[in-house]
Amino acid sequence: MQSKLVPGDHVAILSPSFAAPAVAPALHEQALRRLTELTGLIPVEYPTTRQLDASPEARAADVNAAFADPSIRAILATIGGDDQIFVVPHLDAALVQADPKPFLGYSDNTNILDWLWKLGVQSFYGGSTAVHLGPGPAVDDVHLRSLRAALLDGGELELTEPGESEDVGRRWEDPRALAEYGDRRPTAPWAWAGPERRVDGRTWGGCLEVLDGLAFADRLPAASDLEGAILILETSEERPPAGWVGRWLRGLGERGILEAAAGVIVARPPVSDFEFHPSEREAQALRDDQRDVVIDTVTRYNPDAVVCVGVPFGHTRPQWLVPYGGRIILDGARRTVTADYSSTAAASPRSSS
Repeated sequence: MQSKLVPGDHVAILSPSFAAPAVAPALHEQALRRLTELTGLIPVEYPTTRQLDASPEARAADVNAAFADPSIRAILATIGGDDQIFVVPHLDAALVQADPKPFLGYSDNTNILDWLWKLGVQSFYGGSTAVHLGPGPAVDDVHLRSLRAALLDGGELELTEPGESEDVGRRWEDPRALAEYGDRRPTAPWAWAGPERRVDGRTWGGCLEVLDGLAFADRLPAASDLEGAILILETSEERPPAGWVGRWLRGLGERGILEAAAGVIVARPPVSDFEFHPSEREAQALRDDQRDVVIDTVTRYNPDAVVCVGVPFGHTRPQWLVPYGGRIILDGARRTVTADYSSTAAASPRSSS
């Protein structure tokens, strides 16, 4: 059983994918100061935290060391990346099982989160020093509330819409990144589909681009292990078109994963970047296309699943951290999403009308 942290506890700050602190040290330092100021927790860095191009073996050694150190009570990734699939084979399951502790990350960190899920370790999808703690004038309220719930406070939180969102912030080399948000736009209401019922299940999922690689490597869970689960899915800053999203979801459908799930939550997708700046109308059309293919594909495989599209987790800011391997309650009648950040392991997935 995992216990919540208390102020003064140590948190490992690792770069198991890309070492963003090596290219944005000022943002990283601001993130570490804010983490301690807002939570009372003490960040601890490891040899590859600021090391560009560290080998998969070296990055895995840092993850293993963090799990082996009894003074470390949680692990936070600095950012994602694109090659963490090489790191996972070098991780030591015995260290995790001897002292389970939550891991916080998203995007490429889906690799480690999925690996921990298979070991029965509850973690959290979201969080980063380089995107959500360091940049801007302050840490967003919804991010801080869910970060504190994940690490310190526990309990349940209803996920709400902040009303604004940015796909990317200021460039890291821009001095304004330390004090300004990115260009934020108003958000649209979440889209719901499926029956008007309440489902309550253990979560699994992550970034679809990473799940694609895990599928090729034959590392996805069996559909039988996801019976009654709530899938949490999102896409990255690579901005995959709706057709790709549909193909990935069809792959999950053909594996029986969509049919096994009780509910599916898909995050608000990024549709712009530093070079591509669609108008508000064009941006909404891109999001609408993805929304439609998600609802159509999930409904094709599982018309009884409760579906919600647009929740701000994953590649967006403000960002909610959400349980990975913990519980989410998806209420299609009330149209609410509630996340359980309790310290105990999630109950078996279940649903109720």
